[in-house]
Amino acid sequence: MDLRANVPDGPIEKKWTKHRADMKLVNPANKRKYTVLVVGTGLAGGAGAASLAELGYDVKAFCYQDSARRAHSIAAQGGINAAKNYQNDGDSIWRLFYDTVKGGDFRAREANVYRLAELSVNIIDQCVAQGVPFAREYGGLLANRSFGGAQVSRTFYARGQTGQQLLLGAYQALERQVGLGKIAMYPRHEMQDVIVVDGRARGIVVRDMVTGEIESHLGDAVVLATGGYGNVYFLSTNAKGCNTTAIWRAYKKGAAFANPCYTQIHPTCIPVSGEYQSKLTLMSESLRNDGRIWVPKKENDARKANEIPQDERDYYLERKYPSFGNLCPRDIASRAAKQVCDEGRGVGPTKLGVYLDFADAIRRLGEDAIREKYGNLFEMYERITDDNPYKVPMRIFPAVHYTMGGLWVDYDLMSTLPGLHVAGEANFSDHGANRLGASALMQGLADGYFILPATIGNYLGGTKLDKVAADHPDVKKAESDVMARNASLLNIKGKRTPTSFHRELGKIMWDDCGMARNDKGLRAALEKIPTLREEFWQNVNVLGDGQELNQSLEQAGRVADFLELAELMCEDALERRESCGGHFREEFQTEDGEAVRDDRQFCHVAAWEYTGPDRPPKRNVEPLHFENVHLATRSYK
Repeated sequence: MDLRANVPDGPIEKKWTKHRADMKLVNPANKRKYTVLVVGTGLAGGAGAASLAELGYDVKAFCYQDSARRAHSIAAQGGINAAKNYQNDGDSIWRLFYDTVKGGDFRAREANVYRLAELSVNIIDQCVAQGVPFAREYGGLLANRSFGGAQVSRTFYARGQTGQQLLLGAYQALERQVGLGKIAMYPRHEMQDVIVVDGRARGIVVRDMVTGEIESHLGDAVVLATGGYGNVYFLSTNAKGCNTTAIWRAYKKGAAFANPCYTQIHPTCIPVSGEYQSKLTLMSESLRNDGRIWVPKKENDARKANEIPQDERDYYLERKYPSFGNLCPRDIASRAAKQVCDEGRGVGPTKLGVYLDFADAIRRLGEDAIREKYGNLFEMYERITDDNPYKVPMRIFPAVHYTMGGLWVDYDLMSTLPGLHVAGEANFSDHGANRLGASALMQGLADGYFILPATIGNYLGGTKLDKVAADHPDVKKAESDVMARNASLLNIKGKRTPTSFHRELGKIMWDDCGMARNDKGLRAALEKIPTLREEFWQNVNVLGDGQELNQSLEQAGRVADFLELAELMCEDALERRESCGGHFREEFQTEDGEAVRDDRQFCHVAAWEYTGPDRPPKRNVEPLHFENVHLATRSYK
């Protein structure tokens, strides 16, 4: 497999400008002759579809939700980073670039990250013009707050609902184009396969989730903006519908899958409370601006939090990382929480929790000020736990939140399957081995509003594409494969529900490929997962039939894909014999528990290639070159 990143030559600060100047253009009168299929309508997909339609392309947009505005981007709470330097605290595009590369533990492509930082300032302008109600200072300027891994305040926010407000901005742009007839919207349609003709992505096969009808849609380019795959762990902060099906089916059609083992475990989530749970709840990282994290110094301390005096509390992040304190990056904060719980100092009924305490901030700023900044988050916490966080500390524990791995893309966000572009969390490109807080929204909107509209035009302007007929053999073959797969699931009629398999898979992944991994555990997982998958295909029970609304069939199809992806994640984690970012191998750590990278062996992107059923995937490598920052041991002390 040829992994050409296609990064332009020249100084890093001029690459994107020069590249845009060199791109092929499509005549405005010709744009309406092209159809672009966009799968996913979150920030990346919604912004991309709206921008492409605004340029004049015909767009078809697909989502499995009943409305584009229900995409999971809506759940993002804390904010979006941008190098505006409104605080005059030393921020710049360069500093945002460096913080992001360092935060990702030097496992991201430099040129992509710099472009992301460069575009961040445009994103805020775009969103303000759309009417996104960012918080403002008394004088009228947009307000900023701090997030993990940075010593400047560059995070723009709208209380604890930033994702929702940004998505409403993208949604109204999308709906404007729907109203103008430039976007055909297909809600409640789930992508089941990519149609490849003459080696290029030319369409998709979808299932109408209401009628069960299998449909093909053809176009000139395909965009996947379908989010991450954290639900492979069953319990995560993702919405229950989030899945890997679109990118996994694309992987099996020729798109390489990069760094699948890079998973982000978010440090501030409400702890698991019982076996019945199917979903975990995030508490925004922004809370760490004012909340202090601590555990009792004494093991198995059964006293209530407010009964433990100050000198018997361990503010372990402030102690271990005095430069960044409670705002150290997510991977580091999560591992530190696990470490104190492993020492027997965890809190709450399960002892898998630490305190996030606002008592000092309330004394310093007043309860009203805290309510104004975090009121909706405090209310959500109280409704779920029945504890009042204004009176007693929150209890939090790490949970699966985001995946930095995804389909491999070049500088133009095109995968190894020509014509297939991948945006947002669905690709691997910008965050390395660990994403900094408030950078996901930044990437989604950079990809959607600014990069795809340029690079897809470059692809279409430089590629001769013949029309594909609806009865083309490759189209009919993709349709028949989808129908056969769904029929197979319906005909098994076994004894176990798809959920029971998913829950068991999630436990394997959390135990053996979770916050900490080791050789023994990963090898054990690689034995258990194929066995579980074999049982799934013999014993799953899918209710109903395919010609109707059938959530059992939807779920079974997604679990089947998770069962394959999970094996690739463990293979990738086993092969990467180093610790970096969210990938922490217990064999590779310092005496005080910090990650040990191996830049000589693993300073690269691992891009896995599908080679066929019952054949091992092939591991390809894209070396990472750092010409503008120096590889260094990451330190937040």
